[in-house]
Amino acid sequence: MKQDFDENIIRKQLTIDAKGLGIPNGTAAVFIDKVIQSTKQKISAKSIITNGDLERIIAKELSKYHADFAYIYKNRDKII
Repeated sequence: MKQDFDENIIRKQLTIDAKGLGIPNGTAAVFIDKVIQSTKQKISAKSIITNGDLERIIAKELSKYHADFAYIYKNRDKII
């Protein structure tokens, strides 16, 4: 399945997760901007990307900046 990359949806999801973790807004915005830019670069070379591929790329990029943020994103909808 081809997954469309919608920057606004990703930004909104990541902002909600960051707020839940108590990451300050300015810091979260910087992390999110860097993650989105890196993700765009990585997926631009691919003709087909699945939702799983997209989630793995975003989680990997998030882990560079904040391990808990990446964990929460990877386990979204799995955490009770």
